[in-house]
Amino acid sequence: MGNTCLAADRAIAQSYTNLSAEQAGKHGVSQRKNGMKENEISKIIIGCAIEVHKQLGPGLLESAYQECLFYELKQAGLEVQKEKPMPIVYKEVKLDHGYRIDLLVENKVVVEIKSVEELNDVHTAQVLTYLKLGNYKLGLLLNFHVSVLKDGIKRIIR
Repeated sequence: MGNTCLAADRAIAQSYTNLSAEQAGKHGVSQRKNGMKENEISKIIIGCAIEVHKQLGPGLLESAYQECLFYELKQAGLEVQKEKPMPIVYKEVKLDHGYRIDLLVENKVVVEIKSVEELNDVHTAQVLTYLKLGNYKLGLLLNFHVSVLKDGIKRIIR
């Protein structure tokens, strides 16, 4: 696990008085994840995403970033679902229309990964749709096709 991800994880761990810094670093977030809020989870996700971007840089396919971020988040002790299906319910009929969330972290934060020249309204609408369909509060739209990842991060709140 990279230093950036570890630093974000440790910063959050310090806010929990029942865990020492050494225990949190040794056991990841698994001991405190039940009480974690979306903002705390998003800080860890962003730290891990920065580490992935630092290691790989821009220019790869979305699937490469997705796999590496999945790995980093698992290493941080978070529960992560990859390619989670999002069915549409229409008039009590469940339609498996092929929508899939790139990463769902702790069953709370939707992560949509892009590797495009520029994020646009369609990308934002996609995340908003996932938030609505899954009744989630927070989504992160991450574009890895940037020089500095902080320029490719968009928080979307429902």
